[in-house]
Parts: sequence; C-alpha cells; structure tokens
Amino acid sequence: MDIGTQTHLTTLRSLLAFRLNDLRAEVHAAELARTGQDANDEVTDRKDAAAQAMVTDIDEAEDRLHLAEMTEIEHALHRMDTATYGDCVDCGEPIPLARLLVQPAALRCTSCQAAGERRPA
Repeated sequence: MDIGTQTHLTTLRSLLAFRLNDLRAEVHAAELARTGQDANDEVTDRKDAAAQAMVTDIDEAEDRLHLAEMTEIEHALHRMDTATYGDCVDCGEPIPLARLLVQPAALRCTSCQAAGERRPA
C-alpha cells in the first residue's frame, strides 16, 4: 500500500464512510416511499399498470446498484482495517492516490481495470 500519508488514508476512509451513510439513507428513504406508495397504488387502466411496473423495475434496479455499491464500500473499509487497502488485487501494485480519491473502493489499478474491461464476458 502506497497511499501516501495517514491524512490521505483518513480522507479516503471519510469518503467511504460518507458515501456508505448516504447510500444507507437513500435505500431507507426508498423503502419508506415504497411503503407509502403501496397504500396509494390505484391502477385504472393498462397504461397505468405498465407505467407503474416500469417505475417499480427502475426502483428495484436502483436498489440493486445501491446495495452492490454498499458492499464494495464495506469491503474497502475491511481492506483498510486489514492493511490491504490500496493494492491492486490483480497485479499487487499500489493503486495511485488520484484513482483512489475518485474511486475510493477501487480494487484494481487503472491498467488492470482497463485490461479487465477489454476481456470478453
């Protein structure tokens, strides 16, 4: 890990914690909104039903993205606690601080991330 200084590590931990709390609040707010919305769901025709299904699908997709990001952040915080944070999981080289400041939960350096994205799925 070549994060630089303890200040950088503290800053990165704060960024991760802030984003995690933000995501938790968004997920909680979405759950409350759905609970209130369920009581008011009144479908009058097929267009309303289709629109409602589309909104539900979008909300569920957004929830999955939020939950996945929360998991990534929790893993990054765990890596900080176990002193493995900041090292690329593929090549083992330090992830540049500039990348971590933009993507604090990053698992890979830019080169390895780009190589992984070019591989066929």
